[in-house]
Amino acid sequence: MPQTTAQRIKSIIGGSLGNLVEWYDWYAYTAFSLYFAGAFFPSNNQVVQLLNTSGIFAIGFLMRPIGGWVMGTYADKQGRKKALTLSVLLMSVGSLLIAITPGYKQIGIAAPILLLLARIIQGFSVGGEYGTSATYLSEMATRKHRGFYSSFQYVTLIMGQLIALGVLVLLQRVFLTEQELHSWGWRIPFAIGAFLAIITMYLRRSLQESAPINDEAKPAAMRGTIKALMAHPKAVFTVMGLTLGGTLAFYTFTTYMQKFLVITSGFSKSAATLISTLTLVVFLLLQPVFGLLSDKIGRKPLLIGFGVLGTLTTVPILTALGGTKDVWTAFALIMAALIITSGYTSINAVVKAELFPVNVRALGVGFPYAIAVSLFGGTAEYVALDFKDNGHQEWFYWYVTGCIVLSLIMYLTMSDTKKYSKIESD
Repeated sequence: MPQTTAQRIKSIIGGSLGNLVEWYDWYAYTAFSLYFAGAFFPSNNQVVQLLNTSGIFAIGFLMRPIGGWVMGTYADKQGRKKALTLSVLLMSVGSLLIAITPGYKQIGIAAPILLLLARIIQGFSVGGEYGTSATYLSEMATRKHRGFYSSFQYVTLIMGQLIALGVLVLLQRVFLTEQELHSWGWRIPFAIGAFLAIITMYLRRSLQESAPINDEAKPAAMRGTIKALMAHPKAVFTVMGLTLGGTLAFYTFTTYMQKFLVITSGFSKSAATLISTLTLVVFLLLQPVFGLLSDKIGRKPLLIGFGVLGTLTTVPILTALGGTKDVWTAFALIMAALIITSGYTSINAVVKAELFPVNVRALGVGFPYAIAVSLFGGTAEYVALDFKDNGHQEWFYWYVTGCIVLSLIMYLTMSDTKKYSKIESD
């Protein structure tokens, strides 16, 4: 591991930049789905088109546990650096495939099939990326500032989403017409993502390794296996429990909000994109602040704060948001929800990493997390749109609240990982 602060910061920046590109590629799909849905799924019903693209979005999430398992094992056995390099290469392949795939009118059913294949590749990639990058950043940080430095995992995650929306805003307002975006302009962000991912792959090859892989006390047979992971059942269950409500809240108030503002609140696509972009900018800046706070008061108080406030405010916020026509009111409501959600997002990476010993840390962080995210975060849009299409949109509000309550129970009963970190015992 690096010994100086400068070396640590350099490694954290290097790891974070790759994470940013990965998440930009991932979120470009949902940011531009309003424009390419018709190209792959012809229909006169916009909600049905979005259901189809959201269904593929959810299938991509179902690949994340496989990616978390395979890449987590690879990271624990061969090192974090190799796994991080491979994951970004796979993301590049997926983005390039979306960029060049012809539409339904040109190749028929093959178009949505190729779109599905691309998302499967990206889902596998990002499933491995999360666990490995969260582990890498946590291991590179010092104990005193681990919450602060680890928060940059979500800073870059949000920044990736923000850049995807930024590209959309530029194309909407500066370079292309609405018709051009629907016709071919939606391909541009995926081509950009493929190019950036290739550059990042080479940058990641110069990263320092954060944990030893030739450890006689932890031979290869004891590193990164499901058997070794199952020696820590409480930690595995904790990861899934604390993720459930947090990931659903995150995807509800970030990726789904753009569509919610269009099809429920009645905003234009460009106005919805602008609101989402502004809220994400502030949300991004909050992550290090909350991470630093966790270094002072512990991880558990922040998680409990999210659980309690999320339980009390989710239904009122979504109800009010659905009825507003004012841009700044919508911004304030979403921002309130994201401030609350920051109690989870800012520290969830470090909390998971602190639960596991080094020999199964990447697998332990990535695999159970990916299962919870694929079941609840990845399906958030699809569940919300399905409730809306069947005339029961408010049921989704209670669904989100119920999941946050389940996570709150975990927050109240778990130990504070800042005090009992397994990273310190390595």
